[in-house]
Amino acid sequence: MPGPIRFAIHGPLRRADLPGLTARVCALLEDGADTVVICDVRGVRADAVTVDALARLQLAAQRSGCQVRLHSASDELLQLVAFMGLRDVLPG
Repeated sequence: MPGPIRFAIHGPLRRADLPGLTARVCALLEDGADTVVICDVRGVRADAVTVDALARLQLAAQRSGCQVRLHSASDELLQLVAFMGLRDVLPG
């Protein structure tokens, strides 16, 4: 049985990067049957663009019956996710 889908996001992210990033992750989800997607976010800044990207990825994953879990998230990123009311949507 294969393990969870894993990928990493590297920053800095710009708003213009979001559609391409979402498309690449959706392509990964089409090939897998796992319900958990591990997203390594150690290389991104804690800012609104990053949280927007992660929320979009979570939405795409949910549409495929999956859930994104954050891996190696900084305290600052987790605090921003919580501040924006998305702690339950983007579990660390």
